[in-house]
Amino acid sequence: MSSPALALRHPRLSAVLPYLALIGGMVSLSAGTSFAKTLYPMVGPAGTAGLRVGLSAIVLLAVFRPWRSAFTTGDLRALAVYGVVMGLMNLSFYMALNTIPLGVALAIEFMGPLSVALFNSRRLIHFVWIGLAVLGLVLLLPLDGNVSGLDPVGCAYAAAAAVFWAGYIVFGKRVSHLPSGSTVAIGMTFAAMTVVPFGVAGAGMSLLDPRILALGLVVALVSSALPYTLDMVALRHIPKRTFGVAVSGDPAIGALAGLFVLGEHLTSQQWLAIAAIIAASVGAVLTSPSDEQPLQDPAAPA
Repeated sequence: MSSPALALRHPRLSAVLPYLALIGGMVSLSAGTSFAKTLYPMVGPAGTAGLRVGLSAIVLLAVFRPWRSAFTTGDLRALAVYGVVMGLMNLSFYMALNTIPLGVALAIEFMGPLSVALFNSRRLIHFVWIGLAVLGLVLLLPLDGNVSGLDPVGCAYAAAAAVFWAGYIVFGKRVSHLPSGSTVAIGMTFAAMTVVPFGVAGAGMSLLDPRILALGLVVALVSSALPYTLDMVALRHIPKRTFGVAVSGDPAIGALAGLFVLGEHLTSQQWLAIAAIIAASVGAVLTSPSDEQPLQDPAAPA
């Protein structure tokens, strides 16, 4: 049965699928980011980012073969901006992880999508959910006296990642009317053209080591190819404000993954943070008015 026919016969399933795609993308990204840190001692953050994005581009090109799709010059320009922003978002975040804790980097980076949510908010209740999400992110920060000693360069990289993440949401919406698979494949190719040179400069020929390539392929599939494809499905149907608040559940998913996969025990404050973030995400979805449509503007300039 085709997807359109399935959607017609099961409208409730059709309505919830974009949110399932969003959750699936966050889970996959969280797992992939954790695994990616095993590559740091071997190729460094830039090399890890280069492997992740470069191998993702190769896989997506092979799977979706975007050259079979008809894209206009304007489409390709928009896809180039989308891809460059996506690549710089990945590179900045991996560079941040090299010098500051993961929790702090995530909290800083999530200011990007939350800023998008704030910019697109119109009702008082929307600001309540944003405030709740911010509260949860603040509670996740390790406010135990170590924050004052954070590396300023690492914080700057995390702040840059926040800016690029906001751009990823905005420019991703502008190409979300295009075929999802081909869109992500071309976007990831532009991302690879942006990031791989930094990886080569940082790690050199060690990137071609078979063992490192195998590990990089796993990272590419789990932390880029799959989650960004699912993101594009979500972006096509979810309003920017709702998307921006809902993805704030990513740190909570990461914390839960640490509990169940790595056996990391959470404090009561961290559980409170997770509850606040999940409540904000669910609240944003439930209070999204039925007539608030996702941005679909094929003519929008990139």
